[in-house]
Amino acid sequence: MRAARLIKMVLLLQSRPSMTAAELARELEVSERTVTRDAQALSEAGVPVYADRGRAGGYRLIGGYRTRLTGLARSEAEALFLSGVPGALREMGLEDAASAARLKVSAALLPSLRDAPRSAAQRFHLDAPDWFKEPKTPALLPAVAQAVWDDRRIAAVYRRGDGEVRRELEPYGLVLKAGVWYLCARVAGHGTHRVYRIDRFTSVDADGERFERDEEFDLPAFWEERAEQFARSILHAEVVVRLSPDGVRRLPYAGDPQAAREALAGAQEPDADGWVTVTLPVESEDVAHAQLTTLGPEAEVLAPQSLRARFVADAARLNALYSAPRDR
Repeated sequence: MRAARLIKMVLLLQSRPSMTAAELARELEVSERTVTRDAQALSEAGVPVYADRGRAGGYRLIGGYRTRLTGLARSEAEALFLSGVPGALREMGLEDAASAARLKVSAALLPSLRDAPRSAAQRFHLDAPDWFKEPKTPALLPAVAQAVWDDRRIAAVYRRGDGEVRRELEPYGLVLKAGVWYLCARVAGHGTHRVYRIDRFTSVDADGERFERDEEFDLPAFWEERAEQFARSILHAEVVVRLSPDGVRRLPYAGDPQAAREALAGAQEPDADGWVTVTLPVESEDVAHAQLTTLGPEAEVLAPQSLRARFVADAARLNALYSAPRDR
């Protein structure tokens, strides 16, 4: 533990002109007294750590000293490429590896480039979770993530319907979609890859044997294909809708964007009022009611009749609600 701390201290001092004892103590999560002892130990080991006394003093390396302890470990290098998603790193248990990797890269940079990480962080940030949802980290995510990094089989039990199913899986990759974690894995003994929601796993044994990955597997392409298949698979019904020009513009934001674009591409020519009629695939009548309600008077449902009747009833209730005088 102390050896790792001493190495980190050298890298910190190498990446900055100087640091106070308080700053080092905060970064190393130790007391200032421990920082003093560690600096003395480094000096005795031949590392030229110099202490400036006084209120503005601190520690620095002298003589242009450069350590060769900057080689990235595999886990650190892999984590570094994910460093733009700090929440995801934390949930997968890789925050420490990413922090060490960033520190080593900073220490290896030329002095003129050492502000590059901070500069980039000030300009770009990826916020993965969806709006208005409190993300919940699956308790088993770190174990699954470690198996993904190690190419190690897992024995998993997950909820399906009212029961549970046990599978031996070869975990290929993780996907974070709108705050929900998914595992793309191949069932051991089968050639097909499937997608599992990690929050539905009830137990995971990640001590299995290593498996040989299919190097042709493309995680982004696989996810894009499955996501499109899923989006289409839930569109079990159709509604016929007449849309105003403003309704045409707003339709892709009211429901599934791809379904809306395809419906608009096949729309009839505008009528005398400039309205167009489209046939829109939807998940269900209830979902269509909720989505099309957001368009207000910019959409008129023509079919099915049952859905049109719901909007007629909505209109009557709204008329009654807003027609009645309201006491101030």
